[in-house]
Amino acid sequence: MNDIKFYKKVNTIRPVMIAGWPGMGSVALGAVDYLKRGLGATRFAEILVDEIATLDSVVVEDGMARFPKPPKNTFYYAKDQDIVIFEGEAQVAGQAGIELLNKVLDVASELKVSRIYTGAAFPIPVGYKDPVDVYAAANKDALRNTITRQGMKVMEGGHISGLNGLLLGFSEKRGIDALCLLATMPQYAIGIPNPKASGAIIDVLSRILNFQVDMREMNEYIKDVDEKMAVIEGKVKDAFILGGEQPDSGPAKKKIPEYIMERIEKLFKEAKLDKKKAVILKRELDRWDLYKMYEDRFLDIFMV
Repeated sequence: MNDIKFYKKVNTIRPVMIAGWPGMGSVALGAVDYLKRGLGATRFAEILVDEIATLDSVVVEDGMARFPKPPKNTFYYAKDQDIVIFEGEAQVAGQAGIELLNKVLDVASELKVSRIYTGAAFPIPVGYKDPVDVYAAANKDALRNTITRQGMKVMEGGHISGLNGLLLGFSEKRGIDALCLLATMPQYAIGIPNPKASGAIIDVLSRILNFQVDMREMNEYIKDVDEKMAVIEGKVKDAFILGGEQPDSGPAKKKIPEYIMERIEKLFKEAKLDKKKAVILKRELDRWDLYKMYEDRFLDIFMV
């Protein structure tokens, strides 16, 4: 069972909530973490999760196996902006994840949160230099006007995986307005934190909610990551069409569908636990001409 532990009482007026869990590019979590610090938010509550219900592996150190510490799920409050921030340390699947979402919404309801914002990555075949577009999906028809009015694009179709997406559906059941902001990022780099996408979400939120936050630290982080992305992009440019550009010679390269990239990430996780899955993973990488890009990571599976 998940219990809510309050550390202090907060006197909200009619707050909004910004929530985020890990995902591709750490886009949502990166935005939430930066905002809690940039807005000077203070911790006021935590959801204590059932450490057994959330397990999917054990940690091994020096040959000894142990259960990992349960993920933290913490609430913060930025008083000056009347913003509640929820930060989930890990994705939680299945029934445990549903219970966690309901606890988050219990707190939202108790504090009379008027709207919840969350975020996610929108991986597409672009380069790291390309501008970030922010799409959005809402859980109520009336919120579509908010999307276009704030300069975002409506997400026409697809799916939003994990708790960042499920939060929309469970919020609707509670009668709470909710929006998910999805920032575009390079499809080939979903396993790398993308502060540029996180920053784009912060920019949209600052306009919607009328707050200001110092972005100098984020901009330095973006510059550092861009330097690394330039190296990575140089290695994978033969495997992708970046920004719709065709290569000068040779056969046309494959555009990798989003669901395939998600499947590859899932297979990497499964192969770490069961090396028999590595055969399936290798077949998928070969099918999409991605093995060279992932070779080091693939071989690391066997380095234990």
